Amino acid sequence: QVQLVESGGGLVQPGGSLRLSCAASGSIFSIYAMGWYRQAPEKQRELVAAITNGGVTNIADSVKGRFTISRDNAKNTVYLQMNSLKPEDTAVYYCNADILYYSGGVPTRDDYWGQGTQVTVSS
Repeated sequence: QVQLVESGGGLVQPGGSLRLSCAASGSIFSIYAMGWYRQAPEKQRELVAAITNGGVTNIADSVKGRFTISRDNAKNTVYLQMNSLKPEDTAVYYCNADILYYSGGVPTRDDYWGQGTQVTVSS
């Protein structure tokens, strides 16, 4: 089975920084795109940033210039560096990954989500 485990959320003052990490584990053969989404109370989940296994990134306009996504393919880990945080960045942040893994010896491709990590930006 495959798991995504996130870490790095917390409470930070406006203008501060946080770094989120998401590590994938299990019988993984390959990971394609990885990304971060967020969901604020009473709002839909939205894409924050995504990165392909080749390093091509897609960053939401609302965080462009402030957030950076990166990945370490050897560690099956994706990172989200968040700088100049604003109160409107407050949300639960979810990691997502498109993974090819072995299930009963059969290669299977599926979309996985982490459990979510709370980011609160407040003074």
